[in-house]
Amino acid sequence: MVVSRGKTPTAQETFAQMAQAAGLRSRIFVTIGLLILVRLGIYLPVPGIDRPAFAAAIQDFQFIGFLDFFSGGGFSAVGIFALGILPFINASIILQLLTAALPSLERLQKDEGEAGRRKLSQITRYVALGWAVIQSTGFALLVNSIEGVVINPGPWFVVQMVLALTAGSMFVMWVGELITERGVGNGASLLIFLSIVSVLPTSISATIDLAQGGGSVGGIVILLAVFLVMIIGIVFVQEGTRRIPIVYARRQVGRRLYREQTSYLPLRLNQGGVMPIIFASAVLILPSFLAGLVRNETFAQIAAYLSPGSSIPWLYAGFYLILILFFSYFYASLVVNPVDMAQNLKKMGASIPGIRPGRATTEYIERVLNRLTFLGAIFLGAVAIIPTAVEGATRVTTFQGLGATSLLILVSVAIDTAKQIQTYVISQRYEGMVKQ
Repeated sequence: MVVSRGKTPTAQETFAQMAQAAGLRSRIFVTIGLLILVRLGIYLPVPGIDRPAFAAAIQDFQFIGFLDFFSGGGFSAVGIFALGILPFINASIILQLLTAALPSLERLQKDEGEAGRRKLSQITRYVALGWAVIQSTGFALLVNSIEGVVINPGPWFVVQMVLALTAGSMFVMWVGELITERGVGNGASLLIFLSIVSVLPTSISATIDLAQGGGSVGGIVILLAVFLVMIIGIVFVQEGTRRIPIVYARRQVGRRLYREQTSYLPLRLNQGGVMPIIFASAVLILPSFLAGLVRNETFAQIAAYLSPGSSIPWLYAGFYLILILFFSYFYASLVVNPVDMAQNLKKMGASIPGIRPGRATTEYIERVLNRLTFLGAIFLGAVAIIPTAVEGATRVTTFQGLGATSLLILVSVAIDTAKQIQTYVISQRYEGMVKQ
């Protein structure tokens, strides 16, 4: 096989390696097999529920649709994998927040090396277990409270459903870790990717039926064009970085004098990834959840104003944009610490040209990071609002589930998985060079 040494693997080389290299081929088969297993588990029903009655009863619950999106239809189908990877994702977010707040967890992450990271992973699993119990209990109580849905309602049904959903969630979490270890890509991300992709055939079929039934073909074309432009924009923004030049001072090791070396410090344009949109969407869906839980008219009115089909669209769009801005800055402050970066540069004998080491470097990095975060947040806001606005203008709602969060996750996971496959191909290339 002809390889392009010293360059990024071409598509031809990557596919050839996937077909010929036993190691990569087995990893891909393991990944596909485990993803199919999780997908089939969504349709294993929790016993004791009348599913048609439940599907009819939850049409007015917006928050069920929000959770259903992350579980690939698991909530509406009431399968044992209904919670999916959600508890593990929530636990990971909680641990990220606590790591920034608790010095003991921060030491585990930074100073304890691999042992500390393993301990953090174990803590994350325990938190995910607790979160799965909480979420499954809330879902079971909701199902039990709807008349005509549960065949034998009561405390014993709630206990059975909590045990089934918690066990299913823990199994999905284990499968995600197995994919990360023995497959290709990040297991948790691929499971969410699978949940989103599973909705696409239904949306495409509904769009074709709409076009054949005399629907607005022009509106469908415009909506698809907007989605295509958004995907291209997401790729550029996800890969976009600001490279701050840094210079390493001269140093002498023994009798050898090393000259000044130049490098750069990469700061991503979108530090938070998809998390700001997920947090903002969760806040927007909270009034709907409370309205369905306590049957309060005030919460129902707030939920109506803060929904995409609001009678005051600018209120929904403005509040959504403010939330995305807030969570973008909040998450960027957790991911990047300018004080630590300035201290690390000083320890390595590196500096930014024209900027004094220490506090001046910290302030400069903070200033650059704030500007990048603002630009990234504005882009996220555009990605979140524009598709919804176009759907409202064209009256094509067949892709309503495929919004900003979906596009960001799909593109981000696809890029990360492709990079990991390319990394494996490069390692195989150099192994072949050594054998020669």
